[in-house]
Amino acid sequence: MDDTIVKVSGVSKSIKGQQIVDNIDLSIASGQVLALCGGNGAGKSTILRMIAGIMQPTHGNIQINGMQWGKDRANFAKQIGYMPDDYQFSNGLTAYEALSFWAALRCVPKQRIVEVLTLVGLEHKKNNKVHTFSKGMRQRLLFAQAILAKPPLLIMDEPTNGLDPFWMNEFVQLVKGIKQEGHAVIFSTHQLQVAEEVADYVIFLNNGVNRGEGTVDNYRMKFGAQALHAAFHEALQ
Repeated sequence: MDDTIVKVSGVSKSIKGQQIVDNIDLSIASGQVLALCGGNGAGKSTILRMIAGIMQPTHGNIQINGMQWGKDRANFAKQIGYMPDDYQFSNGLTAYEALSFWAALRCVPKQRIVEVLTLVGLEHKKNNKVHTFSKGMRQRLLFAQAILAKPPLLIMDEPTNGLDPFWMNEFVQLVKGIKQEGHAVIFSTHQLQVAEEVADYVIFLNNGVNRGEGTVDNYRMKFGAQALHAAFHEALQ
């Protein structure tokens, strides 16, 4: 039985004549976590947006559970929980109201809202206006939104930006729990220690090109204690 959730084949993206992503292949299975690592402008966010269906590739094919965005958009979207790198919440909405909006879109019961707010440590802030939240609190709320419907695939763009050390560790534990439940996860990060702790497989990107990929164990065997940090520097050479 094939447990592949995501299959990206020969995907490229050009914008106004500029090559942003060049011939990327990747796959993610159930219960697997894939990290995309690279500097600013490496193409990480563009790849995630294409997988999420927000952007369409110039060339290549993307399938999620065998579905393609152009052929079955509604069911394609149901496979995904997406956490952007930033989001401007509507002024005046509380945390509970913001999640209630997304819950209605995804047909998620109300009790799940309280459940995810508790998971991200915001249950005591549920009636607070989101515009008063710190960057880290907004990140946690976005994470709660992404896992609200328990999607087969969780896509996150720089999810640990703004998190303090405690919540960075909590994020790692939450993703490990999602993995154990059989969901697939793909995320981008500048935090190589987070990738090393939670990812099964890492792809290094530079200027939209795959500069190296492998399991975390492979990188540890090759580079020792430096692992992903050494691999990152090698990928940029």
